[in-house]
Amino acid sequence: MKRALTERVLGFRSPLIGLWITLRQVFQRPVTVQYPHETLKIPARFRGHIELVRDPATGKAICFACKSCEKACPSDCISVEGMKFEGEKRKSVTEFKLDFTKCSLCGSCVEACKSNAIRFSRAYNLAATSKEEFILDLFQRLEAEARANPPVGAVVREPEPVKVEAVKTEAK
Repeated sequence: MKRALTERVLGFRSPLIGLWITLRQVFQRPVTVQYPHETLKIPARFRGHIELVRDPATGKAICFACKSCEKACPSDCISVEGMKFEGEKRKSVTEFKLDFTKCSLCGSCVEACKSNAIRFSRAYNLAATSKEEFILDLFQRLEAEARANPPVGAVVREPEPVKVEAVKTEAK
């Protein structure tokens, strides 16, 4: 009899504890983030896809197409091409493709780069409707960024003003 009574008391206690927890949560601020309008702070150790690093003085890529990142990649998702231009000491990168569908974000390529020419990006909101959109040409991205944001101290050519000649008309 005593055992049955303690079981009933404990049986009533359990739902009361659950109701108490629920009641406490009702009056607390929600944890949910309203995503398109609010975003969470990205952690400092976040790893996005890799990106080429631009030399701040020249605005060109630091990468000289040594292909050490391509060799170090276990997923075989990086392809680098380069050529030596006239008057330059080293090769320059002409194509740096990343197949992000294969990338495991292991960081082997970043560690293998002797010149620190690649790093992890902070891009996290990648979405696309086709696989082809995740095959990124990082060199073209860097060139487009350089055109949009020229390096400090770079000479930017301004368009020459168009000369308009005035036509004389005789008043009647």
